Amino acid sequence: MNINEAPQLRRFVFLWYDIYAMEFIKTTLKDVILIKSQVFRDDRGFFMESYSKKAFEENGISADFVQDNHSLSVQKGVLRGLHFQNLPYVQAKLARVTRGKVYDVIVDLRKGSETYGKWEGFELSAENFKMLYIPKGFAHGFITLEENTEFQYKCDEYYNRESEGGIIWNDPDLNINWNFENPVLSEKDKLHPFFKNFNSPF
Repeated sequence: MNINEAPQLRRFVFLWYDIYAMEFIKTTLKDVILIKSQVFRDDRGFFMESYSKKAFEENGISADFVQDNHSLSVQKGVLRGLHFQNLPYVQAKLARVTRGKVYDVIVDLRKGSETYGKWEGFELSAENFKMLYIPKGFAHGFITLEENTEFQYKCDEYYNRESEGGIIWNDPDLNINWNFENPVLSEKDKLHPFFKNFNSPF
């Protein structure tokens, strides 16, 4: 049956798309978008649409995601960041939490941006289902607010070890309020440079 020849079926399909639409919310940092999917629950559990290329493109996000990453942090207070990849392997990301809760932080490293050197934080959790689109040219990190937190994110560029970069998590000029004393850090994340000594390539 041709859908154009069946008005009732066509109305149902359009209604289905509208019901499962996502909400795209601008933030204080240019081009950063917080995304809320509608979540449908019943006694079996829930259903949600976590990604739609069409919906993203209609809201100005054209990233072509090529790699998915998934981390588990068993302790509360694990801090990963602040990370980025240098040119030509710079990444845009779509981040979400599928178990537990994090405080997710991004820093604008784009020299020509009116929000260069500014940061913003977001609570992402398995309960609120929020996702964060992080454009190219941002440093990114998060701290876990619950034990056994699982963090997942899409990237539009493959991981490249030689292009890894970072800013120290407790930089005095950025003055990020992580609201946590003595986080658990990797040895590598303890050695990132200060923002004042960073020459942004973006």
